[in-house]
Amino acid sequence: MNRHQIICLCASFIVYIYKVEAIPQRDYGARIIGGQVAYAGQFPFAAAVHVQTTDSKFFCGGALTGNDWVITAGHCVYNGVLFTIQLGSNHLESDDPGRVTIATSTYILHPDFNPDTIENDIGLIKFRRPVDYNIYLGPVYPPEFSLQDDASVYALGWGQTSDTDPELSNELRFLLIRTISNAECRMIYGDQITDNMVCAIGNYNEGTCIGDNGGPLVAGYGKYYALVGVASFVSANGCESLNPSGYTRTYPYLEWIQNNTRQDEYL
Repeated sequence: MNRHQIICLCASFIVYIYKVEAIPQRDYGARIIGGQVAYAGQFPFAAAVHVQTTDSKFFCGGALTGNDWVITAGHCVYNGVLFTIQLGSNHLESDDPGRVTIATSTYILHPDFNPDTIENDIGLIKFRRPVDYNIYLGPVYPPEFSLQDDASVYALGWGQTSDTDPELSNELRFLLIRTISNAECRMIYGDQITDNMVCAIGNYNEGTCIGDNGGPLVAGYGKYYALVGVASFVSANGCESLNPSGYTRTYPYLEWIQNNTRQDEYL
């Protein structure tokens, strides 16, 4: 039987979801990797999250919400003991103006997160003290409505730029992709694609990859961006395969986010 699997974007946290019945795979064209290099201050909410557990270290993305919280994937905070977060800079290694580095061990994992199926794959990281906003550092906004099919959205992160190169990108990259219906996504990954997930595809070999996990999927509203998703998984066939990448929708979790962060804008 022909099976399509999904793999958590974090290399040290692997989950496979098997398709129950073989259905011909639609040809979506070339996939991720690539994208454009972001300019300073273009995505002031982008967070680089270095995660340490009791026995491993790995990298995740995230999005600043308010001045003392980062939203990321649940599998990024699961069993985490220390998070070192870089804000206000598009480079992983640099002395950019506006750069802030924070260390914290406080996080909140969604109570219904399932590490076996990565359902409810969303988490929050709490800072020990608030950060000050500047032209390079500011919050992302909550979505005002549920994400639609065939919507144009931006994915961004510091993840791998090819399946064969395991190194992270030193520069923040972004790309324009479009969402597909969950029915289309289930044709590839099966019934474990839930209503709280969304899949997206790009053109010309574009999409998310290992290291982009937890990173923001945003929709543009003028000069503002709304966080509509959190990077969760890619195909086990590789980032450069023809399979779409997957995200956790944020709209269904707005009340949970507000109840934990006490941010009025999430009411």
